[in-house]
Amino acid sequence: MTHKIRPRHPEKVKNPISPIKKKPNWIRSKLINSREFFLTKTVVNKSNLVTVCQEANCPNITECWSKRHATFMIMGDTCTRACAFCDVKTGKPEKLDPYEDIKIANAVNKLSLKHVVITSVDRDDLIDGGSNHFKKVIETTRRKNPNTTIEVLTPDFLRKGDSYKKILEANPDVFNHNIETVPRLYVKVRPGARYFASLELLKKAKENNKKIFTKSGIMVGLGEEHDEIIQVMDDLRSANVDFLTIGQYLQPSVKHHPLERYYHPDEFKELELISKSKGFLLVSSSPLTRSSYHADEDFAKLQKNRLNIN
Repeated sequence: MTHKIRPRHPEKVKNPISPIKKKPNWIRSKLINSREFFLTKTVVNKSNLVTVCQEANCPNITECWSKRHATFMIMGDTCTRACAFCDVKTGKPEKLDPYEDIKIANAVNKLSLKHVVITSVDRDDLIDGGSNHFKKVIETTRRKNPNTTIEVLTPDFLRKGDSYKKILEANPDVFNHNIETVPRLYVKVRPGARYFASLELLKKAKENNKKIFTKSGIMVGLGEEHDEIIQVMDDLRSANVDFLTIGQYLQPSVKHHPLERYYHPDEFKELELISKSKGFLLVSSSPLTRSSYHADEDFAKLQKNRLNIN
């Protein structure tokens, strides 16, 4: 049976302190291999590295770390923005670690990663938004691990001009920047960002490097309507985005943006079918889908799908 996406009722979302709804039985994390999980944890901790898996309390951490897959978060653990959906702490960040590129490269080597995802906090305090640091990390990681493909999940570099081009100069295999939600909700959910600036960033990334795979993701359950989701899909395709991820928003605490509702797995399947009809090269849509969830496997699918088209 198809589960229709219910319209949002604005009058229900008034109290800024919102109780967290109980998770349905289809949202469960998995521990696949405890030995590999603790190996990943040991490498991350001994290298004194930050991961978005830990900082954002990702529900997939046990499954991913059991496969030696960790998403490294560079430029510290403190973000200069306060997005209402995010569990990463906000405040005044510390200075950049000049040896972070070496630490990341060595950790990737120790974990024998075939594909690595590197993301960061927003660093609006830096003139270039941290793009040169991003570039340095990519280049050092590639020199140490020439057979490892690299995926980046970047900030929007809002009001930082062409800073993003520094990252493209390092030639990552995947350039990801999440659109996160529908434009109507930006003021409440992502107040420090601008919807069309994010779209423009993705469009320019593809224009500057047509060989690179571009990727973006949205969360559902924040109060968006069905037609708004479809419009975001169309906007991302207009920006020539190759890969779309759609996942369930999980409210981190009572002080974060309230969860409107949980989507049923059948609804995610419906959104996946609609997305594919729009022409995306790849779509990942499920309750536990996150930006870097199964990123290594998805990269292989992207390559295969591109070859099939060409």
